[in-house]
Amino acid sequence: MRFYLLVLAVAVAGIAANSALARQPLKNDPRRPVEKIAADLDIAPGQFVACFSNVNPAPQGSRASGARETANKAILLPCLQAANPAISNTRLDAVMDKYRPEGRVAGN
Repeated sequence: MRFYLLVLAVAVAGIAANSALARQPLKNDPRRPVEKIAADLDIAPGQFVACFSNVNPAPQGSRASGARETANKAILLPCLQAANPAISNTRLDAVMDKYRPEGRVAGN
């Protein structure tokens, strides 16, 4: 009986872990229109993917905290500017907001 309870507990824990992982965005999220974002920023899609790979986005359906937004911007903006120095903070916000399903969320 204890064996079955142990198996059940492990199965439930595995399902819960998989569910939590499923809510986390992928680094190269197929729902993100990489080609359109890259075109609007005047960079190659691969450059955007490479820069975004170090960003830690909020899980799907949630809003990033101010601290997370700031940390992500500190990673993303300099990397993108290395590919295209004309990218400003304002331009990056406008482009990213344009392609968010929920619209504008950037606080700056």
